[in-house]
Amino acid sequence: MKNRGFTLLEVLLVVAIIAILAGIVILAINPNKQLGDTRNAERRSDVSTILNAVYQYALDNDGNLPSDITTSNLEVCATGGSCAGYADLSVLTNNERYLVSIPVDPQGATTSAANGTGYYIYQSSNGRVTVSAPAALTESSATSSISVTR
Repeated sequence: MKNRGFTLLEVLLVVAIIAILAGIVILAINPNKQLGDTRNAERRSDVSTILNAVYQYALDNDGNLPSDITTSNLEVCATGGSCAGYADLSVLTNNERYLVSIPVDPQGATTSAANGTGYYIYQSSNGRVTVSAPAALTESSATSSISVTR
């Protein structure tokens, strides 16, 4: 009597092919929305990362924030750039203690100035710090900029 059926390898190949085709179809239906959602997810992560690093710095420095965080909404300076006119948060990357490098918006040069990251930071009059990613407004599915305040 012969055993009839599929081998495990055949079943796995069919499942893998179906998964690849499903991914292609999803991207083909609305690629701009899918890619925009992906970039916005990265922006949400980056904004939280920057704010967490700022507060970790403050905890280690008797509650003092980096000196370039002011009540003016300034674009965060990119790591290694000339930071005149930007919020210089290079103290967060010194010895890679809080951050390895300052995150940059996923769309890069299209959302920021020459040495900017596309992310903005300021401290309100009551001492709360806000980090925002205004480029999220240009994404097809976004209705507001991405920001986190603590």
